[in-house]
Amino acid sequence: MSAEFDFDGEVALITGVGGALGSAVATAFDDAGATVCGADVVEPESEDCQFENPDRIDFHQGDFTDEDDVERVVGEVVDEHGDLDYLCNVAGTWRGGDPIEETDVDTFDFLMDVNLKTMFLASKHAVPHVRDGDGAIVSVASRSSLSGGEGDGIYRASKAGVRLLTESIAEENTGELRANAIMPSVIDTPMNREMMPDADHDEWVDPAEIADTVLALCSDATSVTSGAAVPVYGEA
Repeated sequence: MSAEFDFDGEVALITGVGGALGSAVATAFDDAGATVCGADVVEPESEDCQFENPDRIDFHQGDFTDEDDVERVVGEVVDEHGDLDYLCNVAGTWRGGDPIEETDVDTFDFLMDVNLKTMFLASKHAVPHVRDGDGAIVSVASRSSLSGGEGDGIYRASKAGVRLLTESIAEENTGELRANAIMPSVIDTPMNREMMPDADHDEWVDPAEIADTVLALCSDATSVTSGAAVPVYGEA
């Protein structure tokens, strides 16, 4: 059984659109008829951008750890399209390998900025617009945010923060907008394959499959779901 979504006439903003998951979410919204706005610190022409068809979206370059940039991008989206119905906080990254006592503070600051601060700032400036349209926010947490672990404690803490902020946004806006988080494990991306060449890649989840869940959480099919942390890790 396949699911089809219709977002015709609605506006979605995806942060981290240049990454594998962000580009998959943007493509899924575009295929469903939405007006897709993407934001990323990298330019669409950069070799670091994985979005294959940047001309299909309204791209906004901006550093979402910088509040002025976030306010500018959200303002441009609303000014150009008259609305903002959905925010997908996909911007994020992973760093790890060291125990807490050997982790430098720059790594802490970097992960908190990229994973948590971007989600906070984007949500802060998007909430009033999304709320006006009874829309939805979906943010990317992580399966590993559910517990402590060895070697990537700062990453886990930053993603736990995403999950908890999501719950707070949902609680503060009950009946006005829905906010949910998704929890992937290892996603099947070129970077992850390069980092873990000997892993069983067949167990990893394709970004397009996760994008389908993001669309479901923005759709009327989940109209009574808010404040949830939804697993999207399959058998990984």
